[in-house]
Amino acid sequence: MNIVTDAKSQLTPEANLLAAHPAATGILTIDLDAIIANWRKLEKTAVPAECAAVVKANAYGCGAEQVSRALAKAGCKTFFVATVEEAAAVRAAVPQATVYALGGFFQQTGDAYAKIDCKPVIGDLNELAEWDVFCRRSGWSGGAAIHIDTGMNRLGLTVSEAQGIIPRINAGDHGITLVMSHLASAELLNNPANAKQLASFREIASLFTGVPASLANSSGVFLGAQFQFEMVRPGCALYGVNPTPEADNPMQQVVDLKARIVQIRNIDRGETVGYGGTWTARRPTRLAIVAAGYADGYFRAASANDGTRGAEVMVAGKRCPIAGRVSMDLIAVDVTDLDKNAVRRGHMVTLIGEGITVDEVAHHFGTIGYEVLTSLGRRFVRIYKGGDAVAVSDTVAEKSEPAAAQAAPPVLPSAAPAAPPSLPTATPAAPPPLPSA
Repeated sequence: MNIVTDAKSQLTPEANLLAAHPAATGILTIDLDAIIANWRKLEKTAVPAECAAVVKANAYGCGAEQVSRALAKAGCKTFFVATVEEAAAVRAAVPQATVYALGGFFQQTGDAYAKIDCKPVIGDLNELAEWDVFCRRSGWSGGAAIHIDTGMNRLGLTVSEAQGIIPRINAGDHGITLVMSHLASAELLNNPANAKQLASFREIASLFTGVPASLANSSGVFLGAQFQFEMVRPGCALYGVNPTPEADNPMQQVVDLKARIVQIRNIDRGETVGYGGTWTARRPTRLAIVAAGYADGYFRAASANDGTRGAEVMVAGKRCPIAGRVSMDLIAVDVTDLDKNAVRRGHMVTLIGEGITVDEVAHHFGTIGYEVLTSLGRRFVRIYKGGDAVAVSDTVAEKSEPAAAQAAPPVLPSAAPAAPPSLPTATPAAPPPLPSA
């Protein structure tokens, strides 16, 4: 075995940029224009329903503030997050938007909801009672959504519980601004569960007089107009994951992930690579050692062994297979078939992009695109292009900032957050009591 050195190699512009970010191991580029195009396609598919955007989990790893700001400028008015903390980040980016938090309501979090004017998605009678108490005591009238379970068996009032609060809805001044449910199998076009959930939701939603209804997630948007109601709530499709896995992906790819080659190694036939020695060279082999691993969200399941081919990456414009096990910080890639001058220490390898989709990577990981995107680590420097993004440049990178600060995502111009809504001093009349059933 020998190590190949190359002191005179010329680095690509991306590699030079990465060199200016010593705390980063790779570059994750997020195309805001592609996200906007995906939202517009979903919006057009769902007309006349409103097209909201799910930006939970830091916009599926793509940056909630940057994504929300870009989508709001494109016309998106409603955003969904998981927690009130996530809602605060979105509110700071889009002061005029409607923001819902899917994670439910606890009375002790009421002040946090009111401060940023975030609407909780309520899926339990206890939550509804606590929300009522908070609103009555504080005077806050920001509204909330009601989540009804129609088959997911995860969150949501049962249909019978939802029926029990209909008298309250019909009494007026109820504060419910949306009634919603969630499809469990929308990506499976002919799954009978879809029709069953649709029928159940249509029946109960019709009883919420004057309240907009929402059922469709990303895949649900493509099930047809009957699933779209007054609002659709796409998430993964915005970020390029295929919402129609039984057909070609209608969405544009959003992320491009590159990592740096830190070493080139030559090994002899019969030598093994990586932990456990599970991959054996069948010929004299040239390896590129890449600075990414499962600590960065590139899963160990993508490994290769003597009996199984693992994932592939793009090196110098060509697909090359992983050799051996993916480790915490490093991947070995077989580049034997490439010209020796085509790949050198310091060059970049594409892990996602150049034809390697998020869904392909997810297949090798044994998971779904959602998990791939939300797992991509913070050791990658994040660069935004399109929209109103201020792309990181060599000039920005050369500023004498601490390494930890340099590794953070580029800061976009931010709008001033909305002022907390003032709470009236008068106590409003108590809402109608909840049914005891």
